[in-house]
Amino acid sequence: MLERVGELDVGLLLALDALLRDGNVTHAAARLNITQSALSGRLNKLRQILNDPLFLPASTGRGVTATPHAFALKPELDQIIDRLKQFAQKAYVFDPSSSDRTFKIAASDNPAGIIAPDLLPLIHKRAPGIKIAFIFPDTAMIGEHLERGDVDLYIGAANDAPQDLIGRKLFDDELVTAQRIGHPRGDGSLSLDEFCSLDHLLISSRGGMFEGVIDGVLAEQGRRRRVAVSVQSYALAPLIVASTDCLCTLPKRLLGRFVHSLDLFEPPIELGTFALKYFSHPRMSADPAHQWLRSMVVEAALGNA
Repeated sequence: MLERVGELDVGLLLALDALLRDGNVTHAAARLNITQSALSGRLNKLRQILNDPLFLPASTGRGVTATPHAFALKPELDQIIDRLKQFAQKAYVFDPSSSDRTFKIAASDNPAGIIAPDLLPLIHKRAPGIKIAFIFPDTAMIGEHLERGDVDLYIGAANDAPQDLIGRKLFDDELVTAQRIGHPRGDGSLSLDEFCSLDHLLISSRGGMFEGVIDGVLAEQGRRRRVAVSVQSYALAPLIVASTDCLCTLPKRLLGRFVHSLDLFEPPIELGTFALKYFSHPRMSADPAHQWLRSMVVEAALGNA
């Protein structure tokens, strides 16, 4: 018997349940929305697995009568069906207010610094039991990490993610230049000459670099600036700029959180805009928990617009 347990499936259990409830092949087939011949096929397989006829023609000539073995299976079968219903409900219904799930969001400290301050209070208010982990992304492996479920969402630039992921734009942002409040140069608009003559702080994701995209734009105009400080962390930049005479040029939505200690200016060169997006794996598209998480990220992004 044990070696045949693996042949049981939900369809067979539901067939047995329907026949026990209705005592009639026609009615049981209608309950399951299958043909009578399909139900007869399931019954024959059940008879082989359980080594019992299970149902015999009723003496009245109408319907079928369960055997003692079939009757003996009913209480346990009812429990199994009930557990399957509970399983299906848990699998497809997500209640954020009672969930204790942990979500992992891969993002560098720039997008994390923009999204997290609005996202975390929003989630805590609506889902106090949920935990959020922000982790640094391995962009070369991000597609695989999302597919395996090691990461739930990735937030980054459009060109940082594989083509097979599903992306949604959260917002467009621009670069602004920041200096500390009380900077010796004053708080007037920033000229190109001033921009090139003052010290700058640069974010080097690889570490130790003193040139970036801005330096390339300046070089096209035959100009250059002096990068005096290079750091890997976006989070460090506002703290350092607030206590030095360095300038930094970073996303407006990040630096906008530090206007209590920084003055922000339009850079004296055209740097354009860039889009930040979230990315998820297609297999999670219909998952209610992931749908909720994505909606929270979008709401948080719009809330800081």
